[in-house]
Parts: sequence; structure tokens; C-alpha cells
Amino acid sequence: MSNHDTLRVELGARSYDILVGSNLLADTAKYIAPFVRKAGVVVISDAVVADKHLPTVLASLDGANIAHREVVVPSGEKSKSFATFADIVEQILAMGIERSTVIIALGGGVVGDLAGYVAASLLRGLDFVQIPTTLLSQVDSSVGGKTGINSKSGKNLVGAFHQPRLVLADTAVLDTLSPREMRAGYAEVAKYGLIDDPDFFAWLEENGQAVIDTDGPERRQAVIKSCAAKARIVSEDEREGGKRALLNLGHTFGHAFEAETGYGQKLLHGEAVAMGMVIAHDVCGAMGMAPAGEKDRIVAHLKSVGLPVCASEVSRMHWDIDKVISHMSRDKKVRDGEITFVMTRGIGKAFTSKAMDVDKMRAAITRSCRG
Repeated sequence: MSNHDTLRVELGARSYDILVGSNLLADTAKYIAPFVRKAGVVVISDAVVADKHLPTVLASLDGANIAHREVVVPSGEKSKSFATFADIVEQILAMGIERSTVIIALGGGVVGDLAGYVAASLLRGLDFVQIPTTLLSQVDSSVGGKTGINSKSGKNLVGAFHQPRLVLADTAVLDTLSPREMRAGYAEVAKYGLIDDPDFFAWLEENGQAVIDTDGPERRQAVIKSCAAKARIVSEDEREGGKRALLNLGHTFGHAFEAETGYGQKLLHGEAVAMGMVIAHDVCGAMGMAPAGEKDRIVAHLKSVGLPVCASEVSRMHWDIDKVISHMSRDKKVRDGEITFVMTRGIGKAFTSKAMDVDKMRAAITRSCRG
């Protein structure tokens, strides 16, 4: 019996598999063998992940006689920068790579986004493999081909669509994460239920803590369900011309909070998304779109797993509402000068619209920031 489940992202000639299972890292070489040539691979990781998981991956590559080199970057969102990108590119070019060289992204969302953009850029495009090591990256950022870095103007504003050849999601590695990182990743799991799957959200209300706590059937089910939802949406809308924008539920608000905090440990991406999803349901409730009480149900669930639900919960942060809203105006989802918001008619009923009541939105953001 296979120790993993296989999901398919259907994109014609650029289709690829997502493998979800436990203890897959030790067999990395077996899974990537179909894509590897004589030029070998370059593994990009961060300092924390390299210490925990790089030896397992390299042992597998050595066992299969796959030539490899490594680039290790500092951990954290600050590595998604022009400076780090340029440094990696120069390091890899100095290695004498070829067009058949494969880039492996071993790490969380930061490493995946950064390494993917490096792969998209080097020699006008190298194949790459995603090996996500956080819950957030396994259920979201490793799937779908969005790669990029941050700029002074905002998050993920520089990048490219570049699909991986394979995503290898080893749920056992999640046991090495801190509880805070697991909770942050869980926000993206809950998002899939809130977008268009109320039954999944109800299942999470019963099983969410088990998903976070241990590498058991509940975690595997949550990762599979999340990846299947993402794969379906990406297959329908690869470049975010329509339905894929639903995956940004809570993100317009969340990214603004992240930008205001400086993308550090003060506020993790998943924590910001949790706050943003609550604001989205708050403002849509105030506009009469979403049933009264559903926001409270969402708040209760997110709180039950230890996620923050209001921006006021960020320690030592005095929010400037005007600055938060200003960050939103630089969001990637701005079209013709207007922000496309992911709105909701209730749990599992997300939709996109530009018809936002600005006064009610400001009031909802203020409620979040003031507590």
C-alpha cells in the first residue's frame, strides 16, 4: 500500500502531482528522479529548515547518485527581498548550472516563493520541485505556481507564475514546527471551508485541534482536502483572472496588517489572514450580505485553536487606520484603480466584488484594531 495520496493539478502540458503522506522526505530521490538529469539539483533552504531536514534530503540524493549543491538563506519573511534574490542567483550561476538543472525548494512559504522565482528567472526558466515544510506552504503557497518576493511597496508585488514539476508534502515534518506556526498555517486550511465548502468547515470545527496537534489521519485529511481545493481552483483559473481570486479571502486586509508590522515575527501571515477573514465576514454582515451570527461562529472556531481574531491582539502595536487602508490600495488585486474584494454571503459562499461599502469597511477595520 502506498504511503501517500496523489492529487493532480490539471494544466495541460504543465500538469503536475501533489504527493501527500508521512515520512516522504527520506525517499525524495525516488519521487524527483523523473525530472532529474546529469546536471543535478540545487536545493534552496533556510537556516532553520536546513538544520532539521536538509540532511535527510541529501542522504536520499546521495543514495541515488544525484549530483546536488545547496544554498541556505536566513529564515524569515525578510529573505523574500531583492537583495536575497540577487545573492542566490549569483551563487547559483557561479556553480555553472545548465537548463536541465532542477531547483528544489525545501522550506516554508518564504523559501518556496523565493526559490520558485529564482527558478523562473535563471536561464529564463528552470524546472523546480516544491518540498513544503510548514502547514501553510503545504496547503497553500506550494501549489499553484505563484512565486515572488516583497518590495518596499508591498508583499508579493514582484514575481512570476511558474508551476513546479512536483509538490512533495510530508506531513510528518510538521511535528517539528512550533505551535504558533502550526496555528498560522491552519488559518489557510479554514479558509477553504469558508470559501466554498461549509461541510469541510463543520468538519474542522470538530477536528481542527487534532489537525494541529499530531501527524494523524485528521492532519492528512485536512492537507489532502485543502490541496484538492487549491488544485481544482488553479486548474480552472491558473492566472487569477476569475475564480482563483477567491483564494485571497481575508488576504487584502491581512497583507495590509503585515505591511504595517514590517513582515516580521510580530505578526505571521496566517495570523493576519485569520484577522482578515473575520473582517471580511464582519463587513459583509454589516452590509446585510452574510447572515448574522456567522462571523461569531468563525471567531469562536479560530479562537478555539488559538488564532488571533482581532488586530488589537498584536502586542505593542498602535494601528493607524489610514495607513492600513493605504496599504490595501497597493494590493495586487487593484484593477482600474479599484480593489477587487473577496466578500461573502456566509460560510462557504465567498465571491468577488468591487462593490464595497467603504464606510462599513473602515468601521470593521477599526473594530479589529481597537478590539
